[in-house]
Amino acid sequence: MRAIPTGLVKARINEFVENLPDLAALIEPLLIVRRVLREQLGILHRRVLAVVRDDEVCRRLMTMPGVGPVVALTSRVTVDVPARFRNSKAVGAVFGLTPAKHQSGERDRSGAISRCGDQMMRVMLYEAAQSMLVRAVKWSWLKAWAMKIARHRGMKKAIVALARRLAVIMHRIWVDGTDFQWTRKAAAA
Repeated sequence: MRAIPTGLVKARINEFVENLPDLAALIEPLLIVRRVLREQLGILHRRVLAVVRDDEVCRRLMTMPGVGPVVALTSRVTVDVPARFRNSKAVGAVFGLTPAKHQSGERDRSGAISRCGDQMMRVMLYEAAQSMLVRAVKWSWLKAWAMKIARHRGMKKAIVALARRLAVIMHRIWVDGTDFQWTRKAAAA
């Protein structure tokens, strides 16, 4: 979403409230708060970018499509020590991106995702997966895999499956010290 310049916002609001002085007096402090909030968000964004720029793991994680500075930093902080996971597939379960099991007597069915684990990381992975499927222009073997799932099972299930796969691949990238491979041939080599 494109940011609207503050001057344009103030001009439009003044246009609407020029005949309502009481409303203009209420809106002026809100515009000041908006300006200060935007300034502070800019400062925070620059700090996050500086942290990510200096961290080798975050730079490697950002080689994946859909993974930006915030997702990479969240993953870095959440996983913390990659050796604590038995294998990379366990990461998806820890973040609650595996199907919940409902078992009773003779019944055994898989439900929606379990949602156990770190909610913030799950949200970040979901957003990265959605960004890759919906916004990314460049195709990779991973996007093709997720689009195949979307055709057969629906877009929401494909996004969740891709989020789980992103978690697994991000862990593998961290452990191996490699970058994301855009083609299957390069990934196999």
